[in-house]
Amino acid sequence: MLNIEISSSLLFCLLPLFLLFLISFIFTFRSSKESSSEQLPRSYPVIGSYLSVLANKDRLIQWTSDIVRSSPNLTFTLRRPLGYCQVYTANPATVQHILKSHFSVYEKGDIFRATLSDFLGDGIFNADGDKWKFQRQMSSHEFNTKSLRKYVETVVDTELSQRLIPILAAAAADKTVLDFQDILQRFAFDNICKIAFGYDPQYLLPSLPVAEFAVAFENATRISSDRFSSPFPLIWKIKRALNIGAEKKLSSAVRHVREFAQEIVKEKKQELKENSELESGDLLSRFLSSGHSDETFVTDIVISFILAGRDTTSAALTWFFWLVYSHPEVEKGILREIREKSESPLYDEVKDMTYTHASLCETMRLYPPVPSDTKEAAKDDVLPDGTVVRKGTRVTYHPYAMGRVEAEWGSDWESFRPERWLERDAQSPGKWKFVAKDSYHYPVFQAGPRICLGKEFAFLQMQRVVAGVLRQFRVVPATQEGGVEPVFISYLTTKMKGGFPVRILERVIN
Repeated sequence: MLNIEISSSLLFCLLPLFLLFLISFIFTFRSSKESSSEQLPRSYPVIGSYLSVLANKDRLIQWTSDIVRSSPNLTFTLRRPLGYCQVYTANPATVQHILKSHFSVYEKGDIFRATLSDFLGDGIFNADGDKWKFQRQMSSHEFNTKSLRKYVETVVDTELSQRLIPILAAAAADKTVLDFQDILQRFAFDNICKIAFGYDPQYLLPSLPVAEFAVAFENATRISSDRFSSPFPLIWKIKRALNIGAEKKLSSAVRHVREFAQEIVKEKKQELKENSELESGDLLSRFLSSGHSDETFVTDIVISFILAGRDTTSAALTWFFWLVYSHPEVEKGILREIREKSESPLYDEVKDMTYTHASLCETMRLYPPVPSDTKEAAKDDVLPDGTVVRKGTRVTYHPYAMGRVEAEWGSDWESFRPERWLERDAQSPGKWKFVAKDSYHYPVFQAGPRICLGKEFAFLQMQRVVAGVLRQFRVVPATQEGGVEPVFISYLTTKMKGGFPVRILERVIN
């Protein structure tokens, strides 16, 4: 009897959705014609522009980028089902408006928090108001310490010299093909777990093991991200309530991640209790030592930092190595700079690798690790271009589109050209000087009060990897020797569809 009642209730809830998908099927051909257009997508009663969204579901970032770049003031409003609206913008003035001058108006919002709360709880990347402010102040203090910087250097160098380089050397010797995207993700995961938890998952080993925590974290990230693609939150909420489909898998993954994280928190608390003089550089130890002993609180914040550090640097490096191979003149410039440094460059030396830094920035202009980010209006507002924003409206700024605006980057915006970030240093002839972009024109690391705390550490890690790898090896795409452009896809962060198969070749020193 209970099963019959559940089935009837589920059928009643899903009937409107079935009708919506029936309409979608009827109009798919029409919407597919519209999908190639840069004009605003057609909107219908009740379902809004859902048909166009459905037709472009596998390339939403590229599709919305095309529309926003062809729109007046680089801003347009997408009509969602049931009368909801979402504003997309690539206008720097609007980005500054929502991320700084009207920061208190544009929050993560109820939709974002509800979508990710199972996974992230009240961690810093899923929090607003006083909860966010407290975690930000606490984290900011730790990120500004020299001891944490030194700890990060040690972790990165150890993972690079003892794991990444030997694996690449073995691949070169054996002439095997590696999925370099997977290798870099494993490298980043080991690093961020050590930095956040003081725990080594040993994910980057020659055997390329299946680490349960890493797999669970990946599943939790991907399925949580997929929730945002649902036309109605009711769909995934029903699945969650019934514990079916992807939501069942998400529940299992989240439970594994959180139980594992909480166990590490308990062990770390016990270590610190037994030895108050214990010096541990990881963030968890720092938070616990400063008096923050609530296990749920520190678990939430550390999981957020793992999410932030896990895929962002690996995504940037994956696209970097593909672009560098495709542009030999850039690779030569980076090699010249690398060879001016010692075999194991110190932090200050890596920081001064100006051309490499510019090349990484240029990579993230074209392929930002987080291609779009959304806020929710806490009250009615008007954007600088006159767009009216009602309370509850989601406003998305679009770094992927912003890196492709001709008025900002010139007619050669499609070209990978690190020199656009450089000028000759008048004080040192023959040397480059880095010219930074305003964070509201280049919000790859966010901007305003929420600007990324780990930006400096991200560049440290990426430049160490670039120097360590390119000094010894050439990274050669295995797919027709790099002749085919990889497919850009995005969950919470960007990836190459199908991975990045490469051959590793020992570099011949001329």
